[in-house]
Amino acid sequence: MPQTIIVLDFGSQYTQVIARRIREANVYSKVLPFDTGIKEIKSLNPVGVVLSGGPASVLTKGSPKPNRALFKLGVPVLGICYGLQLMGKLLDGEVQKSQLREYGRSNLRVVRKGLLFKNISSSLTVWNSHGDCLTALPSGFRALAETENSSFAAIEDPKRKFYGLQFHPEVEHSESGIEIIRNFLFGVCKCKADWDMGDFIESSIRSIREKVGQKRVILGLSGGVDSSVAAALIHKAIGKQLTCIFVDNGLLRLNEREEVIKLFRNHIPGKLKVAAAAARFLKRLRGVSNPETKRKIIGKTFIEVFDLEVTKLGDVDFLAQGTLYPDVIESVPIGGNPAALIKSHHNVGGLPKKMKLSLLEPLRELFKDEVRKLGRSLGLPDSVLMRHPFPGPGLGVRVIGDINQQRLKVLREADAIFINELHKSGWYGKLWQAFCVFLPVRSVGVMGDERTYENVISLRAVTSSDAMTADWARLPDSLLRKVSNRIINEVKGANRVVYDISSKPPSTIEWE
Repeated sequence: MPQTIIVLDFGSQYTQVIARRIREANVYSKVLPFDTGIKEIKSLNPVGVVLSGGPASVLTKGSPKPNRALFKLGVPVLGICYGLQLMGKLLDGEVQKSQLREYGRSNLRVVRKGLLFKNISSSLTVWNSHGDCLTALPSGFRALAETENSSFAAIEDPKRKFYGLQFHPEVEHSESGIEIIRNFLFGVCKCKADWDMGDFIESSIRSIREKVGQKRVILGLSGGVDSSVAAALIHKAIGKQLTCIFVDNGLLRLNEREEVIKLFRNHIPGKLKVAAAAARFLKRLRGVSNPETKRKIIGKTFIEVFDLEVTKLGDVDFLAQGTLYPDVIESVPIGGNPAALIKSHHNVGGLPKKMKLSLLEPLRELFKDEVRKLGRSLGLPDSVLMRHPFPGPGLGVRVIGDINQQRLKVLREADAIFINELHKSGWYGKLWQAFCVFLPVRSVGVMGDERTYENVISLRAVTSSDAMTADWARLPDSLLRKVSNRIINEVKGANRVVYDISSKPPSTIEWE
């Protein structure tokens, strides 16, 4: 069992980024709800604990708090933002509302290096997001760094190995943030960097075999990275007990059904069945424009189709899915945390309360880049692993508003052109995700001296390392011009193309 750093989640949208930064250092991290019992924490034998940020105020009655016994475990603790304030408050320091709240970038001045700032510059630009601040240190603590609005932007109790950062070192905007985290891991916790994907494969295969036994599993294969890697991993564990099912829901990209069948036969051994269910999905979605309702309908129908396939296959006990960490954290608050609902994924939020199948989600604790590493270890080709993410609800959440065959046709053709040009230009591999969105507005145009009144297509292309944050891609003007011209000239029903220049946050990558 590799050494473990526990991250207690207090509702921050960056909690999973903290976990990912730790794993990047080849140290295993596990996210647990803030109110996890001390007995469970002890059972994991952690070498350190991180308290995440969160949207609450420690000054508010009922704000999330851990068991105080956490600070008597004898392991190092690092509090980040809300975590620092929480640690200060619980250890008898003083927290007050800030006169000037700090959001975004600020200048950090290191006044004492300590272990956290070893070999790091004394002046840094860091990312803040807080309205409270620590105004009096608990006994045993001393200041390590300050900002214009906070005298205790970084603190330490070197004897008990308690540390706090008012800023977010885990985000890309914080200068030397990763180095600070590594200093906590290796300088304070004395981690050995003993976790890698081989460990994950070994433990996952063992876990899958123990959970499944001699029973049968079905998996929804989409042809994307997540489901393909999940299929390869589960097949490695249980072989012929797995049957993959590809659902044609009528919301697929151009020629996707044929491509998925070819991909599966060439790279993933085992059984594949194709369920033609487009009519069922589109009938249920007729007249539905609310994005959350769409996702719920698609998720529910997805499970119904699987139930029908189960009756054809005989005794099947497990439904496998390629659910990832970001799917979970963006869909539901973990352990009752006050994290705001962003959107439900069909893998998570759309599942009926009473399922006929038990869930098997072997990738649930991995980020997308980790899934790709896992896929390479399992022998899958880059043509599969480097494919951009595609939402479970498919084009259902890329047609804004009502869904019908004509709108889907326009979107499919436009999207195929965009992706084709990205591949030809060499830009596809530089992007985290790229796609087209059908907008339910029509605009006037002129084609061949005739007036047109057709639909608008928005191009979306983002760069990211983990999908928790993303920036719009600065595609060359010449490329955008070529894509626009091709869509307008080749796609009947589209006469205007726009480019989305929104970043995450505050926007999400998908429009719905």
